[in-house]
Amino acid sequence: MNIADGVAIGVDFGTTNSVVAIAGRDGEVETLTWPSAAGPTQTFRTALMFWREGRAVKHVAGPEALQRAIAAEGEQRFIQSIKTHLASPLFSETRLYGERFTIERLVSTFLGHLLGDTRDLTQNLPVVSGRPVVFAGERPDEDLAVARLKQAYHDAGLPRVKLAYEPLGAAYWYARRLQRDETVLVADFGGGTSDFSVLRFERRGASFVAHPLAHTGVGVAGDTFDYRIITNVVAPQLGKGTAYRSFDKLLPMPAYFYAAFAQWHQLSWLKSGATLAELRKLILVAEEPRMLENLQTLIEMDLGFELYRSVSEVKAALSSADIVPFRFDREGVKIEAEVTRHDFEQWIAPDLAKLVEALERAIIQAGLQFDDIDAVFLTGGTSFVPAVRALFQSRFGEARVHIGDAFQSVAAGLALMALDQM
Repeated sequence: MNIADGVAIGVDFGTTNSVVAIAGRDGEVETLTWPSAAGPTQTFRTALMFWREGRAVKHVAGPEALQRAIAAEGEQRFIQSIKTHLASPLFSETRLYGERFTIERLVSTFLGHLLGDTRDLTQNLPVVSGRPVVFAGERPDEDLAVARLKQAYHDAGLPRVKLAYEPLGAAYWYARRLQRDETVLVADFGGGTSDFSVLRFERRGASFVAHPLAHTGVGVAGDTFDYRIITNVVAPQLGKGTAYRSFDKLLPMPAYFYAAFAQWHQLSWLKSGATLAELRKLILVAEEPRMLENLQTLIEMDLGFELYRSVSEVKAALSSADIVPFRFDREGVKIEAEVTRHDFEQWIAPDLAKLVEALERAIIQAGLQFDDIDAVFLTGGTSFVPAVRALFQSRFGEARVHIGDAFQSVAAGLALMALDQM
């Protein structure tokens, strides 16, 4: 299908990656692609990079933002996971080279890059954008998040966009091949949240009607699992758990140095004169000065992205191997360890318990039992983690559990939802 022939748009605005799908009148769906250093990609990293040229503040997004982050050339500001701030009243704006950027402006700036040359097309077509069932954050304000997201789309030139739960998009993609009525549980695992929806699909001739029965969500997803590897494998080799001497006392290393590892871009927050000065003082009195020197190098050389890429590769490899070597060697910082699937599953056990709680809550809200579910559809990268898949197979049986496209299912289904609105 030629993109210009599209008649409906689905946008999966994600915490880590975003996807845009375009549906034709016949129900065929195409996913947009973008150039990247590794070749054409259908996933657009949800990231922005800002820098100053003369008096102007410049910005790029997606693969270009990542390339600039890796190159680390000159003074620049990298921002990602902006979706996680939508529901927080504590985050309203930031200053970038003297310019005021509200959360709405950050999101609309990103959407402008994401949609790019297709914006003229999307302005005249029905657009459905995904939204999580539960927004990320300690005490998320859903009304605030929805208002901000709608305003961002408006500012990006899409004032008539409609929002739909992300697992509903995945459900539509699954249901396109249904031959009979089914009650379906959809689990959508993103970067920041995991969402669950229970729907009843009824065939009506060549089409179907979807009846939503329940929606639940939890702020546990792929980024959480990455952080478990960081805190148990990486951080201890960078000084976490060690001590420094203050007069006659041994004190633990300050926790905030390692709290920044929750997301790799937060490491750049430590790159300030005051923080680095404190770290240099600690090196002089530390029990393990070499570890802190490596931490200092990691911060100063902006190695956060490459470190997290190594972590993500280990997590992915653990889906098919029992033992995976972790290797990171850049700018003199060398971290080596063996990570076992058994240990990894122990680290994420509290997170798995939260997923189970949200899953069971969805079944209860729908007024059903596990046996009433005809099919389970899993989508998102975390669905490939064996321990996550086992949660569903143990409750529903392997035959009822189906794995969808890890990244395109939601956007493609949202495009089909937009097509139904015509």
